[in-house]
Amino acid sequence: MPYILDNRSTFYTLTLLNAGPSQCRMPKTAMSQVEKKAGLLRRTSSSKKPLKEKVVLMYDEIFAKDDPAKNNSRFWDELFLMKVNLEYLEAKLESLDGDEVMKIKDNINSLFHHCVQALAEEHQIKVVNALQTLCALFRGVHQKNKSASGFDIINMLMGFDKAELRMKDLMESLDSLLCGEGSESLKALCLKLLLCLVTVTDNISQNTILEYVMINSIFEAILQILSDVSTRGQHGYDAVVLLALLVNYRKYESVNPYIVKLSIVDDEPTLDGMGLVVGQALTEYNRQYKDKEEENHGGFFSTLTSMVGSMFIADADEKLSVQTNEAILLALYEAVHLNRNFITVLAQSHPEIDIPTTPITPVLTTPTTPLGTTPPSMDMMNSSELPLDPNLQSSNLLITFLKYSSIVMQDTKDEHRLNSARLCLIILTCITEDQYADAFLHDDNMNFRVNLHRMPMRHRKKAAEKNVPSRPLVCAVLDLMVEFIVTHMMKDFPMDLYMRCVQVIHKLICYQKKCRIRLHYTWRELWSALINLLKFLLSNETVLLAKHNIFHLALLVVNLFNMFITYGDTFLPTSNSYDELYYEIVRMHQIFDNLYCMVLRVSTNTGQWKEPASKVTHSLVNVRAIINHFNPKIESYAAVNHISQLSEDQVLEVVRSNYDTLTLKLQDGLDQFERYSEQPKEAAFFKELVRSISLNVRKNVSLNTLSQDLLLKEFSTIS
Repeated sequence: MPYILDNRSTFYTLTLLNAGPSQCRMPKTAMSQVEKKAGLLRRTSSSKKPLKEKVVLMYDEIFAKDDPAKNNSRFWDELFLMKVNLEYLEAKLESLDGDEVMKIKDNINSLFHHCVQALAEEHQIKVVNALQTLCALFRGVHQKNKSASGFDIINMLMGFDKAELRMKDLMESLDSLLCGEGSESLKALCLKLLLCLVTVTDNISQNTILEYVMINSIFEAILQILSDVSTRGQHGYDAVVLLALLVNYRKYESVNPYIVKLSIVDDEPTLDGMGLVVGQALTEYNRQYKDKEEENHGGFFSTLTSMVGSMFIADADEKLSVQTNEAILLALYEAVHLNRNFITVLAQSHPEIDIPTTPITPVLTTPTTPLGTTPPSMDMMNSSELPLDPNLQSSNLLITFLKYSSIVMQDTKDEHRLNSARLCLIILTCITEDQYADAFLHDDNMNFRVNLHRMPMRHRKKAAEKNVPSRPLVCAVLDLMVEFIVTHMMKDFPMDLYMRCVQVIHKLICYQKKCRIRLHYTWRELWSALINLLKFLLSNETVLLAKHNIFHLALLVVNLFNMFITYGDTFLPTSNSYDELYYEIVRMHQIFDNLYCMVLRVSTNTGQWKEPASKVTHSLVNVRAIINHFNPKIESYAAVNHISQLSEDQVLEVVRSNYDTLTLKLQDGLDQFERYSEQPKEAAFFKELVRSISLNVRKNVSLNTLSQDLLLKEFSTIS
């Protein structure tokens, strides 16, 4: 039965000659998924077979062996005027194995070629349909041929001999669309296509097509999106995620141009734009968590806990998990790690405001995604400068990041949250190694009130946010580290996170010692947390040694005390602080004595831990000298004055009056540390992290029916 195309605005109806009106109806949006996948129109009666959409009939011609344009010279023009049936096209491609694809390879190559050509068309409907068809091609061919080599995939899609030219044309067209004055919806669709292309393989470094994305760079287009206020608002989130993924393509195997270019960006509006996108995404996560927390602690639950105490608090708060956003965190890491100029963005102040609960939705909608993975609302990213209100608390990207870290570091039992916590500590490591970052962290003229989230624990009350003082930002970093140390002493011990945490503290103290910065901080909380950590290691020696080298962590902790003992007089705020350090060591001497006995026992026996235990033994020399010097003096003072239990002030008096007879050893290298290096130590971690992010992005890339209809509606008046 012959058919003709009747163009009515955007929607094209199939007019069947000599058919009744009921047979000419187009499918409604409520068509079942089965019918959509098969490309069927609704059944008109029980006795008649369902009709196929015109576009599906044309797809079937492509999947036949003959050239579809052989009998219809306008075949390709007509195809791109049709609304794409993504479900059918992808399902058809996925149903073919490699051999079957090779039989129709010429037609697939021709489809790819004409898609690329259609991107240069003035008719916007054709551009939209070409972009969506390309996405279906990339996904469909990869899905069925996961075991095929990258070269085979390239050959199936575009023909290996023409691949370089086809991808050059494709990337140039995408670059023009992204940088041009055209529709924002088309720009969004271009970014979705690029995200689709980058994430079609689980391991992006095995996606050989990305070699052409390296050669034909769209780096400048991404920067333009981030530097422009209007485009950043609508596309900044996708642009930043795309850049983070491209930076991780074969980053250890070859020279990645995106790494090189990102490392030398010095354009202030671009860096600010990137920081604003990352900051608003993290702010959105923090807001969602806070809303969920308030929801959980209100109403009946609040009444119940007030009746029965806090015995269920830990269980209740485990349900507060908001899905982490590793993609945006990876983008922050790459910016901090690769570009020293980005460090200045961390400190730029702006008023602390909450993102509206109901964000403005972009024209091209995305599917519902888990909390924490959605981009922030556009209105929050549309302006580079926000009006300052003297009544508003100041904030910056670093504060937002610290608040985010305080949430994800609470519960590290989930793999995603464990990865996020690890990445947060790696980012903090990079920040604390940077001289400029250390300078503004310790700047007395840059004081902020940072309300970190604290894990509910039975033995302590929840701190009131209004009681948090305004202090240099380094205090918030130290608070975060202390909080982590105190709250994660468990049998499933996160050794890697503890190592990083203590190293961050060490680097901050090294800077304070070097610059003689006397920080007014509650150092006793840190000392108490570190001593309790040593106590935990001792109590769980057998269990922990089966999995971890606890002596390495113990050595780091003891050397932190050695830093305070040896150089504390140069960076502790007052002489009283130095006295309090000795008081804490003497007061908790039993833990240091037990640690010495344990490491001495292990170091005198043969075994794998002999050498690391021996290092701890040597590091304890000054701590033991303090204990052995002051304990007899304190006991003598108590005996002479007939006091059974001395007060803190009395012990401090003994300490102050007996410094002159104390002999300590000068220990070398206490203020030295190994600088962070991603390769080779962190390579495996980032490989798995990027794989996880890629899977999540692929799942959330939106090219669904709703976005198709919106695009077609938008462009229906243009043509």
